[in-house]
Amino acid sequence: MFDAIFDSTAWARVPFWFWGVVMFWFGCIVGSFLNVCIYRMPLGMSVVNPPSHCPHCKYAIPFYLNVPLVTWLWLGGKCKNCRAPISPRYFFVELLTGVTFLGCWLRYGDESALLALAFSMFLAALITATFIDFEHYIIPDEITLGGMAAGVLISTLLPSLHGETMITGGMMQSIIGLAAGGGLIYLILRAGKFFFGKQRFALPPNTKIVFTETALHLPDREIPYEELFYRRSDAIVIRAHTVELIDRGYREVRVRLALLARELEIGDERFDSETCQHMEVVTSELILPREAMGLGDVKFMAAIGAFLGWQATIFSLMVSSMIGAAVGITLVAFGKRELSSRLPYGPYIAMAAAIWVFAGKWIMQYYFPATLPGL
Repeated sequence: MFDAIFDSTAWARVPFWFWGVVMFWFGCIVGSFLNVCIYRMPLGMSVVNPPSHCPHCKYAIPFYLNVPLVTWLWLGGKCKNCRAPISPRYFFVELLTGVTFLGCWLRYGDESALLALAFSMFLAALITATFIDFEHYIIPDEITLGGMAAGVLISTLLPSLHGETMITGGMMQSIIGLAAGGGLIYLILRAGKFFFGKQRFALPPNTKIVFTETALHLPDREIPYEELFYRRSDAIVIRAHTVELIDRGYREVRVRLALLARELEIGDERFDSETCQHMEVVTSELILPREAMGLGDVKFMAAIGAFLGWQATIFSLMVSSMIGAAVGITLVAFGKRELSSRLPYGPYIAMAAAIWVFAGKWIMQYYFPATLPGL
């Protein structure tokens, strides 16, 4: 069935540029749906119900006001009903997705229309993951775990995704890529967490630390919680001499606060951290969280490996580290050191994987012609 629908001779009867226009507009339509995913997935909402509506006044958007790119420009980036501003992100994601689909057609259209579509949908998932990770510091399981399953399935049905001709070859390359991508990043994660995952501060004896609703107060500075807690696993750990809550006190106990997980542990007792609005701790040592990547990045790389193969995971790891270093150096040079430490790593991986889709094999063949066979 796929061979009949995507027969290259049939597609060649229509000018190549025409399909380029179709792919661009199709990408813009997909980008409109990606905006829904970016907004709703982190909130645990359905991406299909309710239909598209204004996030401010809940006005249901009719089909004639849901035209990608055009509607946002026509309405001046505002809701037709309440005139509240609509983020430029909606326009940008639609445009970016359209350009991405067009790029996939220009890169793979001559080779295979089906291949161009497969890479387009893969890159659409990367766009969704990137914007969610930037805003929420998470990559939803629908993208990572779903991406693993979709990668294996599509690789089996379309072995040319990995340069294979047999179904078994495509499936094996996908499984190897999944294992290599997830396993490699997981080893790096565990090693990084062991050596660099905690930032230990030696304090003067009997230093008082105050936890308020919004920040951690040290004698010489105040640290907002948003600079410390990015993931659910992030936690502050203290060996406290004394702990004072509003209604009780403790002596010589271990304190652990994981704000995003809403967990507060004081000795053997467990609390919902949101119920504790003020806490004073006297200690001589403080351990703050420091984590370059999380398990979401592990699953994300596994999904990329399932789609692109093991060579792409190595490439993505190397290039993402270079991108991250370049961004970090640039931000530090402009006096934005704190911002550089808060940026998630997932977008760097996504950008590196996108580079692989368009030019990775050429780059690897040029620099490593003998060490990475089979490209």
